[in-house]
Amino acid sequence: MIFQRTFIVKTTIVFGLCATLSPALLLADGPADNIPEKVRKIPALGVEVPEKQKQQLQQGLAKLQASLDQLKKSKDSRIQSLIPDVEIYHRAVRCALEYQEFFHEREIGNGLKLLQQGQERAEQLLKGEAPWTQKTGLVVRGYISKIDQTVQPYSLVIPDSYTFSGKSDYRCDLWFHGRGERLSEVNFISQQQRSRGQYTPANTIVLHPYGRYSNAFKFAGEVDVLEALESTKQNYRIDDDRVSVRGFSMGGAACWQFAVHYSDRWFGSNPGAGFSETPLFLDVFQKETLNPTWYEKKLWQWYDCPGYALNLYHCPTVAYSGEIDSQKQAADVMEIALEKVGIDMVHIIGPNTAHRIHPDSKIIIENKMDSLAKVGRQRVPRTVHLVAYTLKYNRMAWVTLDAMHEEWTQAQIDARLSRRNRVDVKTKNVTAFSLKMNAGESPLDMTHPVMVQVNGIKLEAPRPLSDRSWHVSFHKSGDTWKVGPAIHEPGQLVKKHNLQGPIDDAFMDSFIFVSPSGACASPAVDKWVKSEMKHAIVHWRQQFRGDARVMKDSNITDKEIASSNLVLWGDPESNTLIKKIVGKLPITWNRDEIIVGEQRFSAAHHAPILIFPNPLNPKKYVVLNSGFTYREYAYLNNARQVPMLPDWAIIDLRTPAGSQYPGKVVDANFFDENWQLK
Repeated sequence: MIFQRTFIVKTTIVFGLCATLSPALLLADGPADNIPEKVRKIPALGVEVPEKQKQQLQQGLAKLQASLDQLKKSKDSRIQSLIPDVEIYHRAVRCALEYQEFFHEREIGNGLKLLQQGQERAEQLLKGEAPWTQKTGLVVRGYISKIDQTVQPYSLVIPDSYTFSGKSDYRCDLWFHGRGERLSEVNFISQQQRSRGQYTPANTIVLHPYGRYSNAFKFAGEVDVLEALESTKQNYRIDDDRVSVRGFSMGGAACWQFAVHYSDRWFGSNPGAGFSETPLFLDVFQKETLNPTWYEKKLWQWYDCPGYALNLYHCPTVAYSGEIDSQKQAADVMEIALEKVGIDMVHIIGPNTAHRIHPDSKIIIENKMDSLAKVGRQRVPRTVHLVAYTLKYNRMAWVTLDAMHEEWTQAQIDARLSRRNRVDVKTKNVTAFSLKMNAGESPLDMTHPVMVQVNGIKLEAPRPLSDRSWHVSFHKSGDTWKVGPAIHEPGQLVKKHNLQGPIDDAFMDSFIFVSPSGACASPAVDKWVKSEMKHAIVHWRQQFRGDARVMKDSNITDKEIASSNLVLWGDPESNTLIKKIVGKLPITWNRDEIIVGEQRFSAAHHAPILIFPNPLNPKKYVVLNSGFTYREYAYLNNARQVPMLPDWAIIDLRTPAGSQYPGKVVDANFFDENWQLK
C-alpha cells in the first residue's frame, strides 16, 4: 500500500551492506558501547589459521609476489597502470593473514581463491593481456592511493550493454556500503565478486567503493571514493553530468555527506537510513549522553549535514526510510533542515518496515532516479547557493569561497545571474570569493562589462572572453568590497582550501610519519611520543587499511618536503626537523616550557599537538605528534568518527592516553585565518 502526502511518499525498501553480507559480518553497536573504559576491539581478532592452510597462503603470497616483482620491472606503461588490479589480491590476503583478520574458517578458503585469481591476472598481464578490463558484469579493480601509496580495491558492475569500443558515455551510480566491522579487504573483494548489489539500473555503471573499511566514508574514506571514481573515469566512459550518490545504513550517512559537500557533482542523491549528524543520532540510536568541548561541537560541522542543507538546491534528493527504523531519524532531521531553507524533501517511507528497503519503494525510487538521470546535472545554474563551515568544501558550480572571516562558523554565498549582464551576490562570513565559468559556459554578453552587486555594493567586473569563459575575484576591504583577489604581504600565511586545518585534514593527502633520530629532553615526553607514534601507525592500518610511510628525520629530503604533509614525532631535541621549524611556529617550545600566548606549561610533562603550514614548504602541512584524532571509542559507532582536536592542543602526559584522548587536553583551539593564535 502506498501513501502520498505532498512531497512525502510512504512505501517500503531494504539494503546496505546488511542485505548482502551474512549475519556474522554484522555486529550492532548500541548502549553497551558507551563505556570509554571498556572498548571492544574493532575489528575483532579473527580465527587461528591451521598450519597447513597457513603454509598454502604463504606459498600463494610468495608466488604472487614474485609475479608482481616481475611485472614491476616492465617498461610497458599499460602493464604498470594495471598492476594495482593484481596487487589488491595480494594485499587483501597478506593483511588478513598477518593481522589475524580471517573471521571465519570459510574466509581462509576465500583467501586461497583470491590468491588464485590474483595469480591468474598476473600471468595474463605478463603476457600483455588483461581480459578483466574488457569484461561486463562484476569486476574488481584497484588504484594506488595518493595518501599513503597503498593499493586500494573498488568494485564495479559494468552493464551488459557497455561497448568497449564505442564512444557514448554512461551513467554512473556510486553505492556506499553499510557498516561491517568484519569488512576486511578479503571479505569486500569476495562479496563484490558474487553480488551485483541492491540497484543495477539499465545502461549504468555502478561503482562500489571500499572506503577504506568502516568509517562512514569520512577522511581517508572520503578520499577513497573520489580516487575510485577518478580511476573508474580513466578506465571507462563516464558521463560527468550523470553521476549519482546512493547508499543505505552507514552508506546512507555517506550519501548525505557527499550530497551536501559536493552537491554540484551529482545529478541526484538517494540516501537511506544511516545518520546525518552526530549529537541527535547518538542520543536516539546510541542512547549516549554527550559532554563535548566547545571545539568538538564546532568540529561536528565537518560532517554534520543539516547546516549544509541549502546546498541540496543543486542536488535533487530522494530520501528513503523504513517507517519503524530508528535510523529514520537521519532523514527526519534533514527534512526539517531543508524545510527551514524553503525546500520540501521527497521522503519515501516503507510502512511498518525496519532496517530494510521494501520492493515497492524500490520501484518508486528507481523511477525517480531514472528521471533525474535523463535530465542530468545542471552545469551552469542561474542561481547558486553555497553554504560552508570550512574552506575544505569551498566550491559550488561557478562560485568559489576563497576566504572566511571565521572558520567553523557558517558561511554563505548566494549568487544569481540577472538580466542586463548583472550578477547579484549576497554573502555571510565571507571575506573573499571568485566567480568562474569555463570556456563555453558563460551566458553573459561578452561585448559589455558585467555589473556585480555584492551585498548592495555595485562593482564593474571584466567582460567574458572570446571563448565564453569568465573569471573574476572579489575581496573585502574594511566594510566594503573590491574587485580582485586579496593582496597579502610576501610570506604572509592565510587559511585557504586544503590548507585550513584542523589536524585530521593532513591525513586526506600524501603524508609521511617522521620519526626522531634522538631522544626527547624529557623522559616522560619521550615515552609518550614513542607510544603515540606506534598507536598512530597501528591504527592507520586498522581503521584506514593503509600502511603509514615512516622515515627517519635524517632521511627526509627536499622531495618529501615538496610532496607530502610531514607528521613530526618528538621534540626539538630529538627531531632535527622540529628543531628547524619550531622557531617559526606560533607556539614556543624549548627544553623547559611550552608557551602559548600568555600561558606556560612545563615541558617535562606536557607536549604540543598541532597542524601548521610547513615553514619549509607552506604549500603542505606539518603536524606535531598526532595521527588522526578520534580514537578507539569512536570506532564503536560511525557517528562518533569526527575530529576530536582542532588546530592545536596541549596534552598533560600525567594523565595516560585512553580510548578518547592522547592524554589530558589542558588547552586547545583553532588558529585564526592567518594561522596565528586567537
